[in-house]
Amino acid sequence: MSTMRNITVPADASRLPVTLPRLAEKKRLGEPVVMVTAYDYPSALAVDKAGVDVVLVGDSGAMTVLGYPSTVAVELDELLVLAKAVRRGLTTPFMVADLPFGSYEVSDEQAVTTAFRFIKESGADAVKLEGGGETSVARARAIVNAGIPVMGHVGLTPQTSTALGGYRAQGRTAEAAAEVARQSIALQDAGCFSVVFEAIPSAVAEAVCEKLDILVIGIGAGPAPDGQVLVFHDLLGIREGRGARFVQRYADILDEMVAGVGAYADDVRARRYPGPDHGYSIPDEELATFRKTLADA
Repeated sequence: MSTMRNITVPADASRLPVTLPRLAEKKRLGEPVVMVTAYDYPSALAVDKAGVDVVLVGDSGAMTVLGYPSTVAVELDELLVLAKAVRRGLTTPFMVADLPFGSYEVSDEQAVTTAFRFIKESGADAVKLEGGGETSVARARAIVNAGIPVMGHVGLTPQTSTALGGYRAQGRTAEAAAEVARQSIALQDAGCFSVVFEAIPSAVAEAVCEKLDILVIGIGAGPAPDGQVLVFHDLLGIREGRGARFVQRYADILDEMVAGVGAYADDVRARRYPGPDHGYSIPDEELATFRKTLADA
C-alpha cells in the first residue's frame, strides 16, 4: 500500500510559501524580491495579501508602532510581541526578525540565545542583525552555526546611527565605500544568506553587488540590488513628514485615518451617530414589562 500523500499545488504557484531556496532561485533568475516591514496582525495581513516575498519585523517598529524616538530603546520582549502578531497574519512570505540593540552584541552565546527566542517563540524563519564589523560578523557566524539563517545589514545602520554621524548616507568616499564592500563580503563569508544595503550610493551598491553571491536587498541603494525593502508606514504614509529621500509614498493613509476619526467625532457631537440603523430592538411587550419592573423598583 502506498504511503504517499496527495499534495495539492495551488493554481497560482506564487502563493506557495517563500523559502531560502526559492529566494536563491529568484536571485539566479533575476526576479526582483519584494520585502516590506510589518509589526502587527493587520499589517501582516495586508502585506501577505499583496503577495510580498519577505516580511521584516523591523526594530523600526520601536518608532512606527511603539512611539520611541529611535530604534535603540526597544526591548527584546517588545519586539517578540510584535513578531508573534505578524506571524499570525502571514501564510506565504518568508519572515525575518530584527535583533534589537543590546540583544546580541555582548557574546556569541547571547546572540544565539536571542536568535533562538525569535525562531521558537515568534515563528520567524530568520533573524537580521546590523553592522559588518568584527563583532557583528562573529555574532552572525555563531547564529548561522547554530542552524539559524541570518540576514546582515550594512551602510546606514540605525542602531548605531550616532556613531555614523546621524541618519545620513554612507559609503560616499572611496574609503567608506571600500568598507561597505569589506563588511558585505565578511558577512557573506560568515554564512549570511542575505545582506541589506541601506543609504549608500547607487554606483557603490552596483559595484559591491557584483562581488556578492548572496541575496542583496536595497533601501536607498539604487536599482542594482536583488530586491527592495521599505517600511510599511513610510510607503503607505502612516506617519508625519515625507521620510527619507529614498522613500516612495504609495498612499496617504494617515490623512485618511485622521479624516475618518474626525468625521466620526463630528457625527457624535452633532448626535448624527448612532442612528436608527445602529441600534438593537426589543419586543414591545418585553419593553413594557421591563418599564413596569423599573418603575416598581
